[in-house]
Amino acid sequence: MKFVVWVLANALALGAAVWLLDGITLDGDTDRDKILTLLGVALIFGVINAIIRPVVKLLSLPFIILTLGLLVFVINAAMLMLTSKIAGDLDLAFHVDEFWWTAIWGAIIISITSALLSVFEPDD
Repeated sequence: MKFVVWVLANALALGAAVWLLDGITLDGDTDRDKILTLLGVALIFGVINAIIRPVVKLLSLPFIILTLGLLVFVINAAMLMLTSKIAGDLDLAFHVDEFWWTAIWGAIIISITSALLSVFEPDD
């Protein structure tokens, strides 16, 4: 159950970024196609954030401290760009146009939305 809520929270956060930013696009013929694409992208995004992001944050920890945590936004944007690349390779219609400023703002929107949605996440 927690996994389903986690994927849905990622999908809603990514959907918010698609809705608010012109540079992040999600294509599909029907609403059903868009929802399935968004769920697939949310799964990819979640796996990237669970496996790759901690390694990158650990390796860049001195720079995160040096920038007072602002580098975390850049790391989150890089994870969003990686998600866009992998989604494109898997023929999912999700695309982030550019790193500056689209991916940065997208990462901020996703972080805020995920934090708000984590309130509804079930406890262990």
